[in-house]
Amino acid sequence: MIKIQNYINGQLAPALSGGWLDNYEPGTGQVYSHIPDSDASDVQAAVDAAEAAFPTWSSCGVNERYRILHRIADLIEERLEVFAQAESRDSGKAITTARSVDIPRAQANIRFFATAILHFGAESHHMEGQAVNYTLRQPIGTVGCISPWNLPLYLFTWKIAPALATGNCVVAKPSEMTPMTAFLLAQTCIEAGLPAGVLNIVHGLGPKAGQAIVEHPKTKAISFTGGTATGRTLARTAAPMFKKLSLELGGKNPNVIFADCNFEEAVSTTVRSSFANNGQICLCGSRIYVERKIYDKFKDELVRRTKALKTGNPADPENDLGALVSEQHRAKVMGYLDIAKQEGGTILCGGEIIKPSAELSGGYYLTPAVIEGLPNDCRTNQEEIFGPVVTIQPFDTEEEALALANGTQYGLACTLWTQDISRATRMAERLQAGIVWVNCWMLRDLRTPFGGVKNSGVGREGGTEALRFFTEVKNVCVSY
Repeated sequence: MIKIQNYINGQLAPALSGGWLDNYEPGTGQVYSHIPDSDASDVQAAVDAAEAAFPTWSSCGVNERYRILHRIADLIEERLEVFAQAESRDSGKAITTARSVDIPRAQANIRFFATAILHFGAESHHMEGQAVNYTLRQPIGTVGCISPWNLPLYLFTWKIAPALATGNCVVAKPSEMTPMTAFLLAQTCIEAGLPAGVLNIVHGLGPKAGQAIVEHPKTKAISFTGGTATGRTLARTAAPMFKKLSLELGGKNPNVIFADCNFEEAVSTTVRSSFANNGQICLCGSRIYVERKIYDKFKDELVRRTKALKTGNPADPENDLGALVSEQHRAKVMGYLDIAKQEGGTILCGGEIIKPSAELSGGYYLTPAVIEGLPNDCRTNQEEIFGPVVTIQPFDTEEEALALANGTQYGLACTLWTQDISRATRMAERLQAGIVWVNCWMLRDLRTPFGGVKNSGVGREGGTEALRFFTEVKNVCVSY
């Protein structure tokens, strides 16, 4: 039985209370490791370590931070298979996804921000004959980073890399459901020579460890990715304390497909954007709107290809989908399938529990589902399911498509399929989303801003937006 440990002040250690939590392997449904049941005392120790490390780390210079962060990325790249196997086992995702997406992107995140800080410039403003103003962007101090379970190392590094690159010290909490690669990262940081206290990783439950990070008076900024309801709770704590907040929350993303699309590209990418990582990505398109002229053709092909997807053992590279992250989450997803039926929907395929083998009979497997015949204002089309479930319905006009796409409380991302550049430009301008992909999906440039509108979040991550978030701006006016 693996004992995952906290990483505080450069050392691996259990929770101060001595308590442990079970960590389940989604593919088998069995406990395979234990994580520290940390609380406010562990967070206090992490904050103390971060505060002690901050003066040296913040002043060591961008070249030294660049060197150490690149060394960490090198070690992750060298151990890609070890990290990928751990990520697949811990989260239930297909091993091919962990190998090709999660771990490569994690080390790319670290490299990107390590390099970006070398080119992070300041502004100056010349007052003729009077003075010159220049802007300093300085590290904040100790910051909190809380990441979710769906892309564990990918999103963990997406937060801590810019925080560290800008000279901050970090107290971070990975999801208690997927802690393994954060633990491997801690071991990697020790080997890479990251100074003690610069990064501290506290494992445990959100209401105990996570809340303690948010409410601690010395964590000056909080970067959080997770559910909208949790984001509201976090904001209620942090806002009165005047902490900087970056909240990347839920999504209910539309795919809008016009009849003039490249049909093959649209349908193949829609299958991927619907069911990648078992549909457990905040950017997955879960509402599919198709122009009526091609609706039946598109629907039939989508269903055919969805039925052909292989669900099973995450460790088998032949499988497209693995297991959902937990038994509770699978029950939630299946609950929405029941709701869809009650709302008058027809399940065209999928939504079935499977047991790939006797050894995996306790795993959390569910075949991908496509649902037809639901109105846009029903719960199935309005609430985030976060699983391998999509709905499909037709539209007739551009205005109708726009109203359908914008007709939820969320506004994270949208995928738009058309060969008409004028239509694409009009739609992109009016779509209520932080990201609009035209004739593609998940094509990510790390320099671009990332985030949503409405209930999908506050603030932006990525590129210079992340570097700005993790720094305080100061204007210096020098009189002639």
